[in-house]
Amino acid sequence: MKHITVVTPCYNEEDNVEEVYRQARAVFESIEGVSYRHLFIDNFSNDKTPDILRRMASEDPNVQVILNARNFGHIRSPYHGLLQAEGDAAILLVADLQDPPDLMREFVRHWQEGAKLVVGVKPSADESGLMFAVRRAYYRFITRIADVKLIQNFTGFGLYDRRVLEVLRKIDDPYPYLRGLVSEVGFEPVKLPYNQPLRKRGITKNNFYSLYDMAMLGITSHSRVPLRIATIAGFFLSGLSLAISIIYLLLKLVFWNTFAAGTAPILFGLFFFASVQLFFIGLLGEYVGAILTQVMKRPLVVERERINLEEPPKC
Repeated sequence: MKHITVVTPCYNEEDNVEEVYRQARAVFESIEGVSYRHLFIDNFSNDKTPDILRRMASEDPNVQVILNARNFGHIRSPYHGLLQAEGDAAILLVADLQDPPDLMREFVRHWQEGAKLVVGVKPSADESGLMFAVRRAYYRFITRIADVKLIQNFTGFGLYDRRVLEVLRKIDDPYPYLRGLVSEVGFEPVKLPYNQPLRKRGITKNNFYSLYDMAMLGITSHSRVPLRIATIAGFFLSGLSLAISIIYLLLKLVFWNTFAAGTAPILFGLFFFASVQLFFIGLLGEYVGAILTQVMKRPLVVERERINLEEPPKC
């Protein structure tokens, strides 16, 4: 019998963890020839989520729990949980029920037919039109500039075969961009579309900073195009500055008594080039920060407690 681990990262999800557990259990009870366990990794919640997880684990030995020593962020904690999954495959399923657990049946069916990577993609979502348009524009942008072919509208929801997980464990990335790494490993994904519903319980933990962090991580991890654009823009703007300076000099020499440059062009030019410099310095800083994160080699998370789970495997 094949064994699958469902990995659910959570942070302050006291309203959702029991429901996502019930729905996942109902799905796997309807699948023949497959056993499962449900691994919850809690990112130092300050509500009742840890207590609920402990109770669930005491009532059902198939429920496994990892409690982090502190909040390690929305990038590292889910990835660490995925790497701790036992068995023949793992499914990453968020706790807020915005990824439909019922789709896991199709994940398992394609996996049983031989697929090593089955992912859910969301071409539509029940969110504001502006936010969805921004997300879609980002996915298209990062797909165009990335060094590898990324999966559009993919958030991590999917089934990962043991072979995929073994490759991910060898990468040893302290701040991984999972959506890009699944493309880096080279397994051809089976894509299953779904409509992402609105969150029904609790409050979303994604704010502007977390979304920006995810966006910049995707760019700095899988593309050098922005750096090359900065270099090209530097050559172009320096040439433009030289051309404007020569034009102004010629106009002043020809119309010495009547031509007055004034302060407005100087101020506009000063602020324009200063803003361009600040933008590209900030962009360069993002790449330097990504390099610093890689060099420091800090652990993904530090665990405070494990329930119904063996010691972590050696990666």
